[in-house]
Amino acid sequence: MSLQVYTRKRNFAHTPEPSGKAKKKSAALTFVVQRHDASRLHYDFRLQVNGVLKSWAVPKGPSMNPNDKRLAVMVEDHPLAYGNFEGEIPEGNYGAGTVEIWDHGTYQPEEEASDLDKTMMQELKNGSLKFILYGERLKGSFALVKMKNGDGKNWLLIKHRDEYATDEYDIEQESKVKRKSRSSKDKSTSSDISVPRSVRSSKEKVTDYIKPTMAYTREEPFNDEDWIFEIKWDGYRAVAEVGKKNIRFYSRNGLSFERLYPAIAEELKKIKDDVVLDGEVVVLDKNDRPSFQKLQHYSENRSLPLVYYVFDCLRYKGKDITDLPLLERKKIAAQVLPPGNVLKYSDHVAADGKAFFEHAVKLGLEGIIAKRAESTYAVGRRTYDWLKIKNHNTQEAVIAGYTEPRGSRSYFGALVLAMYQKGKLKYIGHTGTGFTEKILKDVFKTLQPDVRKTSPFDTKVPINAPVTWVDPKHVCAIKYTEVTDDGILRHPVFMGLRIDKKAKEVDHLDVEVASDKNTKTKVKKTVARKPAAKKVARRKASGKPEADSGIVKVQGHELKFTHLDKIYWPDEGITKGEVIEYYNSIHKYILPYLKDRPQSLKRNPNGIADKGFFHKDAGDAAPEWVDSIELYSESADKEIDYILCNNKATLLYLNNLGCIEINPWNSRVKSLDNPDYLIMDIDPSEKSTFDEVIDAARVIKDILTKAGAASFCKTSGASGLHVYVPLGAKYDYEQARSFAEIVATLTMEQLPDTTTMERSLNKRKNKIYLDYLQNKRGQTLASVYSLRPVPGATISTPLDWKEVKRGLSPAQFTMKTLPKRLDKKGDLFKGVLKKGIDMAKCLKKLEG
Repeated sequence: MSLQVYTRKRNFAHTPEPSGKAKKKSAALTFVVQRHDASRLHYDFRLQVNGVLKSWAVPKGPSMNPNDKRLAVMVEDHPLAYGNFEGEIPEGNYGAGTVEIWDHGTYQPEEEASDLDKTMMQELKNGSLKFILYGERLKGSFALVKMKNGDGKNWLLIKHRDEYATDEYDIEQESKVKRKSRSSKDKSTSSDISVPRSVRSSKEKVTDYIKPTMAYTREEPFNDEDWIFEIKWDGYRAVAEVGKKNIRFYSRNGLSFERLYPAIAEELKKIKDDVVLDGEVVVLDKNDRPSFQKLQHYSENRSLPLVYYVFDCLRYKGKDITDLPLLERKKIAAQVLPPGNVLKYSDHVAADGKAFFEHAVKLGLEGIIAKRAESTYAVGRRTYDWLKIKNHNTQEAVIAGYTEPRGSRSYFGALVLAMYQKGKLKYIGHTGTGFTEKILKDVFKTLQPDVRKTSPFDTKVPINAPVTWVDPKHVCAIKYTEVTDDGILRHPVFMGLRIDKKAKEVDHLDVEVASDKNTKTKVKKTVARKPAAKKVARRKASGKPEADSGIVKVQGHELKFTHLDKIYWPDEGITKGEVIEYYNSIHKYILPYLKDRPQSLKRNPNGIADKGFFHKDAGDAAPEWVDSIELYSESADKEIDYILCNNKATLLYLNNLGCIEINPWNSRVKSLDNPDYLIMDIDPSEKSTFDEVIDAARVIKDILTKAGAASFCKTSGASGLHVYVPLGAKYDYEQARSFAEIVATLTMEQLPDTTTMERSLNKRKNKIYLDYLQNKRGQTLASVYSLRPVPGATISTPLDWKEVKRGLSPAQFTMKTLPKRLDKKGDLFKGVLKKGIDMAKCLKKLEG
């Protein structure tokens, strides 16, 4: 289902609305009603049908009174992600105003149906939908009936007479209840417990609380028969004291969790023994993975599973058992827990930490905890008997202030981050990523009572925007890529506020390595990191010292190039400066294939010897003149600020970040759901020859020629070939992928011995993989004319089809040979961006 009209009406660089995309069918259908206070107040009624939200603007809003026949004007389809959208659409944008979720839930057709989407689509076509809503405010049977006037856009929304109907209904009076139905989710099943709105609104403290054992950090997993390994849960550490008459349930710093998480408190009351338990409060996302951000905003995520994972026991039947070996304590913890889904035992594996860590990484978990099997419990202390091994680099940071917002962003631009070092505040970076509109608003409100006039730092902080300082008392969780020599977090991403830690506790970075005589391995000790001495300059192949950093003006913008003599290709002696020189020399050729396309930055700041990392969310940290766009990422479950490489200055800025390779989307911001081309990625195995890759490309070319489709070939820059087919943004990704799959199938039929469409590496049997799945929103490949971080400094180079014959080698095309080739042949790839194929005609020709 196309979202072209929705996308065309919005500039996602200036509105917080999700760009989204159509999705496949699902087992349950959802609906949402949003109160939209725009130029005129109205309500938007949306039903999930066939992967999108079918939408109607209802001026007077839906009613539970059967006598009210509400006008509902059908508008453009919206992406499913819009069902979670709340916030302010800025002035100047389509639909400017405030959007609130008024009601939401699931629904089903009134008549039983095996295929829900198919039934609803047929009813839409017939102009009469009958359905049952399972909402918080709207319940029971409804109908949408198309009117004869209004060019098919005017419908009537009618409530059927059933047990939920009422003859007295005032929607605005209902709205004034301040989302009473939504906040009712926050109420406990026990009527005498009232629930705080969020973690930050609960300030109850307990006295004489038990401080749990804390772990040091280790960099690498290890195997050791004397150790066990548990999942590192991404939540709030919590201690539960269960007595015969009452319970106490609190955070590591004594903040009461009883009213905040009443479901857990009620389950703890079912424990019959007098015990003290240690564990972690976790919210599981839709993929059953722990989500700290969902936990942070649990009042809005109460439909998600809340779990208290218990991994230790400190007291049993009133007796202190902290001196017992860990495995004995864990055995007791497992025995005392009642059956159910709220209290769960956190199990472990013995000895094999490496495999366990690899499994945790595959599942996208936070990491693992290694514990010495015979260790006792160290109350209130950090111990080398417990080691945390992280999949992601995470760190707590103190918030010292915030910068002014820019562009369309509201509330603030970035948080100023700090930690305590010898009692004084030390700057460790700033973050402007990881925020939704609602999180921006919540954090802003939290900080307002603590605004101050002066900086809390003793020294000047390198901030490039006006700052509002705050008292350094709030702690947040940060994810980052690495720590610089000066102790600054690189590319920090905000994960949420922490209520379970005091600011003074944030006095170290998990970076220093120390040895532990009691273990067979090295552990990563948690200490305050001191600034390292300035590195000795690397030497260029010529023997000259590293060039000084310098500021250069490019297209009127200031660029600071750094470490230009850093060796990127050790064998070839190619430096970072030469990479920048290459892109500067061919910028007019590559930029047409980058303009207005979100960039997934692949960074290799240490050259090709470093496997590098992807840095998608880079726009907020870029200079103001660098264009960017915020788009919702389903895989990351957040808005990501993608850079748009729209000019030479931005291209060279990316090169200076260590982007040897440039990876654009297949679609542009004006039509994000419609790619400009489809791609056939011919990906060889280690045992495939390049001649076999060429054979596959030639067969693909013949199939496309038969279909009447233009095609263009380029080297991948590594060991494969890419064949592009221009689409002219006329088709969506699903259509492009389906066409590519047909071409791949026909190719495999002709080359069954050397090609496969099997995605799994283990099942490919050393054949060439015909990857048609590259045709997906957000999927990227190295751009034409992009360098690749591989030996030889090869380049993804367009080819004349006459050149695509056995004997060709991708090693022919390097950063040293390509400029001369461009002077001779020009841009062989420009047809990719021209008029697209007629897919219907092509398919007919292939059928013939």
